[in-house]
Formats: sequence, structure tokens, C-alpha cells
Amino acid sequence: MTFKTKSATLFSFMLISLISVQAQDAKSLLDEVSSKVKSYDNILIDFKYSLNNAKENVKQDTRGNVTLKGEDYVLNMLGVTRILNGTTIYTIVPEDEEVTISTYNKQEDKGISASKMLTFYENGYNYKMDVLQNVKGRKIQFIKLSPINSNAEIKNILLGIDMQTKHVYKLIQTDPSGTSYTITVNSFKTNQPISQNLFVFDEEKYKSDGYYLNKLD
Repeated sequence: MTFKTKSATLFSFMLISLISVQAQDAKSLLDEVSSKVKSYDNILIDFKYSLNNAKENVKQDTRGNVTLKGEDYVLNMLGVTRILNGTTIYTIVPEDEEVTISTYNKQEDKGISASKMLTFYENGYNYKMDVLQNVKGRKIQFIKLSPINSNAEIKNILLGIDMQTKHVYKLIQTDPSGTSYTITVNSFKTNQPISQNLFVFDEEKYKSDGYYLNKLD
């Protein structure tokens, strides 16, 4: 074995070792975040949502909020309320006076839904440590996630973790066309007093208010 060959072999070994260490560090951090999220009875998040499509010169910013309890959630965004209660999803659009009712199938949900926005990374991704940023005095460690499935509609995701709280601060998803979708957490509250009826859909109320109930199943 020549000197160059030995050097190349040693460099390859060091590179593989570095990638392995980075992946382990990323996994440890993600495991810590996941464990903390699952320890809460409920989570209330106020966030900013941004869409950026440079090719089409499209930029859109909006605010939203979501209340999470287990896999159930109530999401308010763009004037629409979306409720997941058990196995049923209710999408309420006041502008159209319409409610779409559909069955939720966890196995078929491949996207990053509201109920999975804090734990989606547990399956289907490779990950490695990325940049560490200082955001207004907070250390935000980014982890880069790449789908294991090469045919996935997602190119990669950058997940920013607040190193003090171990909460998700930012999520940047990029698709193969270059369009990015960014969620930035403005406030993250846990174990709040919430109504027992928060995740209950009152069908009779919406009927009496003149809403059209569109049942897909």
C-alpha cells in the first residue's frame, strides 16, 4: 500500500468516524427534545409561517397557533381552524361557511402535520449536526434531516433547537424545486389549563349556524 493510498484510507476512516459522531450527537439531541415534548400534558404554540418560492417570486408570511395534547390538536391559521379529535379531522372555513370532515389515518399521513410537528423526525430521516446560531442571546443548534426515501417530496429539513430549553425553535423545510416553508416559534407554553371541550366538534352548532358539512367518508 502506497503512502497516498494509506493517507486516503486514513482520511476516509476519519471522515466516516466524524459523520458517525455527528449523527450520534444529533440523535442524542433529538431524543432529548422528543422525550421532553412527550413529558408535557399539553403544548400551546404561537408561530410565524413563511413561504418562499424564489423562482415564482412568491413570499408569504402569516401567524398561527396550535394547541397539542397527545396526537390531538387545534390549529388556527390563514382564517381556517383544523381539529384532530381521535381519528377524525374537522377543517372549518368560516369564509365559506363549510366544514370538511374526514377520517385521519396515521399510517397514510406522510407530511408534517400539526400533531407531528415536534416529533416527525423520529422515523424516516437521516440526520446530522448543522450550524449553531446565536439568536437574540439564545443558542440555536440546527440539525439537518434528509429523507431516507429518495422519492420523498421533501429535499431536506433544518430543525433549530433551543439549547437551553431543548424546545423546537425553528423548522425550515425545502422541497426539490427550492421552495422553502419556515415555521418560527414565537411562544412555547406547556401544561396550560385548557377546556375539556377544546378538541370536541359541536356538529349541531355549526348546522344551526348554516354551515355546510362536507363528509368525505
